[in-house]
Amino acid sequence: MVDEMVLQAQKWVNATYKSVAGYNAVTEDGKTGWSTMYSLTRALQHELGITVLSNAFGPTTLSTLAARGDIKVGEPNKNIVKIIQCGLWCKGYTGGAIDGEMSNATLFGFKTMMEDIDLPPEKIGPFLPAKVFKALLTMDAYKFQSGGLEQIRLMQRWLNRMYWEKSTFFIGPCDGFFSRDVQQALMKGIQYESGIPEGSANGVFGPATEASLRNHVLAEGDSGTWVQLFSAACVGNGPSNTSGDIASFSYEFGPKLASWVRKFQSFSAIGETGKADFDTWAQLLVSYGNPDRFADCCDTRFTITSSRAKALYAAKFRAVGRYLDEPAGSTLNKEIQPGELDAIFSAGLNVIPIWQYDARKLADFSYPNGFSHGRKAHERAEGYGFNRSTVIYFAVDYDATQADMDKIVDYFIGVNDALKSNGSKYITGVYGSRNVCASVSAGAYVPYAYVSGMSYGFSGNLGFPLPQNWAFNQIKEFDFSAGADTFALDRVARRPGSDFGQSSVNQSGSASVDEFMTYVQKVYDAAVAYGKGNANELSLQFMRWDKYTDSRWAALFGDVDSAFFQFARDRGLGRSRDLAYLDPSMGGTINPDHLIASAAGYFLKGNAGVGNANRADLASWGGDLLTFYGEWSRSDNASPLDFCQKTLARPDVASTFSLEDLIEDIDGFTVATALKAGSTNIVTELRKILLGGGHMTRFSDFKAARFGNTTDGVKKTAKAFLEDQIDDTLLSKTRALLIQRNCPLLKEPWNEPDSVMDEFYRGFAEVLQRLIDQEVTR
Repeated sequence: MVDEMVLQAQKWVNATYKSVAGYNAVTEDGKTGWSTMYSLTRALQHELGITVLSNAFGPTTLSTLAARGDIKVGEPNKNIVKIIQCGLWCKGYTGGAIDGEMSNATLFGFKTMMEDIDLPPEKIGPFLPAKVFKALLTMDAYKFQSGGLEQIRLMQRWLNRMYWEKSTFFIGPCDGFFSRDVQQALMKGIQYESGIPEGSANGVFGPATEASLRNHVLAEGDSGTWVQLFSAACVGNGPSNTSGDIASFSYEFGPKLASWVRKFQSFSAIGETGKADFDTWAQLLVSYGNPDRFADCCDTRFTITSSRAKALYAAKFRAVGRYLDEPAGSTLNKEIQPGELDAIFSAGLNVIPIWQYDARKLADFSYPNGFSHGRKAHERAEGYGFNRSTVIYFAVDYDATQADMDKIVDYFIGVNDALKSNGSKYITGVYGSRNVCASVSAGAYVPYAYVSGMSYGFSGNLGFPLPQNWAFNQIKEFDFSAGADTFALDRVARRPGSDFGQSSVNQSGSASVDEFMTYVQKVYDAAVAYGKGNANELSLQFMRWDKYTDSRWAALFGDVDSAFFQFARDRGLGRSRDLAYLDPSMGGTINPDHLIASAAGYFLKGNAGVGNANRADLASWGGDLLTFYGEWSRSDNASPLDFCQKTLARPDVASTFSLEDLIEDIDGFTVATALKAGSTNIVTELRKILLGGGHMTRFSDFKAARFGNTTDGVKKTAKAFLEDQIDDTLLSKTRALLIQRNCPLLKEPWNEPDSVMDEFYRGFAEVLQRLIDQEVTR
């Protein structure tokens, strides 16, 4: 959309400076962007007498402007005032007529911007300091933006207010988004408060900053500026814990902050003290955290001989990352050598397979390259005898920016397609910066991330939280000595409960899925031996015990046979959720009791059909979607479509509707549909999905069977479940109660405009389609 005042600004700056040496004309399209800000910056430099013009509002421009004095009412250089007026319009503020006069309209726009930045009015007055002029000619937003977090905006404005007069501090955005610039501004605040001279406060986590943080341990009950800085770091790390909680920016270290810190510490695999100790400060501020903390994993490009393996084990390492292969022509000899795996396993170590062919520039990443590398990685992994469900980490070993992510994601989609085309024997993992890991996990549904945290300077590690699906974090490179033998080694932190590499090779089958299927067979056999009732129904009852057999479930789906439960337990059978397994396609951990709850709902209540809903949907995807709607309604993101795209079924984001949830919902639906359609049993149907290839087409099969294979069908059915009148009083009451528990007042679906709800349903449909697109081998 063309903004008339932005267009006027572009026309004026081009007409005025087109003949000036070093000026670059801007496209006159009425759209604000960096090119317009650069043209205004060069115009200002010319007016200041600077002859070598640049896009950068750097030290020369700032010092020359500061020496000239603040711009105020009565400024004789009308072009400078016009540049201010153009800048205000381009920033979204009123600038008045572009006439060179500091009018009331121009002053009002400037005052509004100052209020958004939160600069003290008594220190600004009706004039424009050089630093504020610099802030004016950036694309930083000072108003809250959709999708941002209010707590981050509070922190951003506080940093501006506290430190804007410091010589090395520059006004930052107030948009609600944590970024590299905001992280460095926070680091500078810490350095100022540490007593580091202004000229040395560079936003880099150096020895002086580290020493100060070691002396600033904070705990519940503390208050003051240091607590504000610490809580700001917590806020900036987003929902970096499995619950998805977000910290609050605060002057006081209260119980809620302490609770968040414990969750963050647990998530980050550091000591759970609930305090702002050095490990926690470091983990919040830099991607490697405390590089000298205990870690039981490592990786290296050097061969692990028997003596090296024994030395690593003695040094308390328990897994080592090694390369499956290296590109032709390489002289590094990085790949696993003959006999090396035996040496590693004999010493008691696991091995973490890594794949890297170049991967040091954007040109190395494309769908064809990914497909080729995926096939080669499969061949090499099979050649070494790696077991089914082994995670292979494919590297992105350079400072990839956000602009690179589309091609990198395409590469990983190629990897996925290659591994799927070879029977999904191995699972894709991603190695790279925090942003690379998160972007690839979201875009290509990669379930495991190996973070290159020691590459602190990478832009993808600054301003980004640790991804939710991190398994490993590379934190320090050092020389490791095995007696007289010294070689380079990377220390790697590990997330307990996630991937831990492999402790053996040449083990047949998929142990985790096979173990679960053995359990299912035993439950079904027990149901048959029990001799009462339907064996499939009894199996579904028992395997959703005990989480999905409470009084609420009983009211909706009927009582369970407690006598059979005792009968099964007497045969040594326990809860299904104790046999969580890795999904053979997507790699996430599947909770069987949730899958079985979905199956039980549809087995008992059936498929209501496209555009209709019933209790079965509540036990499955509908219940998860309802909870997810509540999550959006409580968020700061005004766009439900954007929220779905950024949060729903993403392996790198904490969400109430995870990718694993959706898989469990779908597989349960598929099992129940088959059970109701003919003479079969739950063992056969689960085997078809998990071991017979059904997992490879589950998303498209589900869309066809439940939603009529159309986007409109998905939207209509989702709307029927969340909004439409359902001829089931108990379901309607239950649905309303759950919505009211999950949503703030007046944010319930029936209080939102149709356009907003349509965005939400569209988001759900788009995410499902994106998963379907991943199933198609190109």
